[in-house]
Amino acid sequence: MKKNALSLVLAVFTGLTAVASTPVDKEVKQVKTTESTVTWKGYKVTGSHHGTIALKEGSLIFEGDKLTGGEFVVDMPTLVSNDLQGEYKGKLEGHLKSDDFFGVEANPTSKLVFTTVKATGKNSYEVNGNLTVKGKTNPVTFDISVYGNKATATMKVDRSLYDVKYGSGSFFDNLGDKTIYDEFDLVVDLVF
Repeated sequence: MKKNALSLVLAVFTGLTAVASTPVDKEVKQVKTTESTVTWKGYKVTGSHHGTIALKEGSLIFEGDKLTGGEFVVDMPTLVSNDLQGEYKGKLEGHLKSDDFFGVEANPTSKLVFTTVKATGKNSYEVNGNLTVKGKTNPVTFDISVYGNKATATMKVDRSLYDVKYGSGSFFDNLGDKTIYDEFDLVVDLVF
């Protein structure tokens, strides 16, 4: 009887060990770039501007139902302003794409790569990543929520870290009401 009980315990333990050591497969889910949106908002002393920019490609990595990674490429020439029209819209978009700001001719893409993902709730995560803009890479931290085949993230980006100096009080004195704040907001809505 003791031999049968010992055999049963060993069998159960061996079975549990095999289950516990079986790795969960990673699943890479491609983002539907035409259904996903990236909205930006920049601030200046006298107000703000907002618009959109398109994703060129992107993916989220899951282990089971848990987010574990991600990587995105932004198509910089698609940067547009949504708060202006006509001549002023064209001037702002041209200026943002120029070397004064994002230099999109020489830097047609920006990239975000997740380095760590930490669950903070049932569908919420804190992500650390590396953001590359104008060839410069800096660490960023932001929150992302995942629900079904959708995800939403918000992020503040300090443009001064990426050599985007125009109108920045961090680089120039006495700008007065011409000052453009260094931080801008990104709101990302993903469909995958």
